[in-house]
Amino acid sequence: MTETIQATRPEHAPADHPKVPAQKIGVLLANLGTPDNYDYWSMRRYLNEFLSDKRVIDIASWKWQPLLQLIILTKRPFTSGANYKSIWNHEQGESPLMTITKDQTAAMTTAMKARYGDQVMVDFCMRYGNPSTASKVRKMVEAGCQKILFVPLYPQQAGATSATANDEFFRALMKEKWQPAVRTIPPYFDHPLYIEALAKSVEEAYAGLEEKPDMLVCSYHGMPKRYLMEGDPYHCQCQKNTRLLKERLGWDDTQITTTFQSVFGREEWLKPYTVDHVADLAREGKKKIAVIAPAFSADCIETLEEINEEIAESFEHADGEQFTYIPCLNDQPAHIETLVAIIENELRGWI
Repeated sequence: MTETIQATRPEHAPADHPKVPAQKIGVLLANLGTPDNYDYWSMRRYLNEFLSDKRVIDIASWKWQPLLQLIILTKRPFTSGANYKSIWNHEQGESPLMTITKDQTAAMTTAMKARYGDQVMVDFCMRYGNPSTASKVRKMVEAGCQKILFVPLYPQQAGATSATANDEFFRALMKEKWQPAVRTIPPYFDHPLYIEALAKSVEEAYAGLEEKPDMLVCSYHGMPKRYLMEGDPYHCQCQKNTRLLKERLGWDDTQITTTFQSVFGREEWLKPYTVDHVADLAREGKKKIAVIAPAFSADCIETLEEINEEIAESFEHADGEQFTYIPCLNDQPAHIETLVAIIENELRGWI
């Protein structure tokens, strides 16, 4: 992902005019974020940034910040750090989300270079933690990107995911003297290639099992129910995502269900809660289930630790017998093909 910047003085410019890099188009992928390490202070910095985002926790600051700073950030870094340690990529010294996002970016770089040569520069940023959105916008502008397509890697639209990523992107643009033209991608949960990629991942996982699961649980990241009532489209898009996957697989409602995970705080969140629902399925006699996470573009703490450990334990404690987690699409060729198709559509008129 190292870019060689070629700069020249504009034609007819005076001798003291600064050199200007050759024009490029930037494609900036964005994911949620990751702590730099799983120690207490790394976790505290990351959680403070994440939980101080008004798109994530919209409680008035005078109420929320004392609770966050004095209680939550005193205890939570220990438990979250232990969870991250259990899934950490110790070989590369980074979280799995960082490793996978790097792999996705490398695959996207290869695909775009094969199509457009040096016209397109691909890179990635994180909404929280490093590398920051502002640092990567600065890098792209310095490299000559006068047009940037911003690509939050969230299939569904939500205020706490794609919207806050866009917010941070636009804040970064405010610091640029030579501001590039920009675009952002729309949600792609219903893109035919995305549904096809999801369906194939399910079919391949099922083909590798001796016994077919009784139920496929589509577990999406949760949010307060209040956000839905205030107009956030996320819940409806998740439901449609499951329906389209069901139709592509040729199944009926008895074989697939939608749930929501990662509940935080005391207010009611979108239901049913994954951790409770899988236990209910086991008690109802569905002893073999598979879980997929269509809201995540890359495996992370919510999938590798929460689903594959906490939610799996809930199912097993209710006498469930076979729990199968189907990994995210990550850097699978079908996923990269999907993202390339979405990006190329949004680059129309630029290339």
